[in-house]
Amino acid sequence: MSASLLSTSQGRTMVLTLSNPGHRNALAPEIYAAGVEALSVAENSPEVRSVVITGEGSLFSAGGNLERLQSNRTKDPSIQAQSIEGLHNWIEAIRTFPKPVIAAVEGAAAGAGFSLALACDFIVAANNAVFVMAYSNIALSPDGGGSWSLARSLPRQLATELLMCGERIGAQRLHDLGVVNQVTLPGSALQDALLLADKLNARAPNALASIKELLTEAPFTPLNQQLALERDHFVSNLHHTNAGIGISAFLSKQTPRFE
Repeated sequence: MSASLLSTSQGRTMVLTLSNPGHRNALAPEIYAAGVEALSVAENSPEVRSVVITGEGSLFSAGGNLERLQSNRTKDPSIQAQSIEGLHNWIEAIRTFPKPVIAAVEGAAAGAGFSLALACDFIVAANNAVFVMAYSNIALSPDGGGSWSLARSLPRQLATELLMCGERIGAQRLHDLGVVNQVTLPGSALQDALLLADKLNARAPNALASIKELLTEAPFTPLNQQLALERDHFVSNLHHTNAGIGISAFLSKQTPRFE
């Protein structure tokens, strides 16, 4: 069976399921392209408030398809470069997507599968899930923004250990380190990710979009510039319809229903 990205809806949440059962949900160019397209559709749909990315069956993703990589070694290097560009387009689309993206991880998230999970805004993982940057095990270096994400999430020595030694790290340890948001029982990652999505869906989408943009800019922006960005977002959101709804609901002890 060929690799595909299945798209379904759960209320206001779009669920994207990595499906490549013959290769442990390995990623592939057709998945990257479908991912970019799905997020483009979701961004312009007021019916979609959040996105969950998960894997079909009992695992998230084994990362790259080694048979395809071996085949690409016999081809012009531009073939593999083009494939990685497709993956990176999807990673960038996730990072710049103005709505929350949640990874629901069961089983293994390896290589680019780990990078994909790290690109999401939240990670919900089963307590027996394992994460591994196995690139160095086969004499490769990371892709999918794995080095970028780990360098910003973990101390340098631990990020170096994960990338150079290629050893597995469990969901609980990553939770203790602040990388995984929530650890769940096996088989419950998607269900709990959808519960988290429901909480987010009830919040004002314009405010969540501002928060995501501010967090993205903060590590690279001097304080005075970040303060200016915060000012501009705050003023814009104050004059948005949702601020009126939220403030009025708070003052009257009502539950707000944001647009």
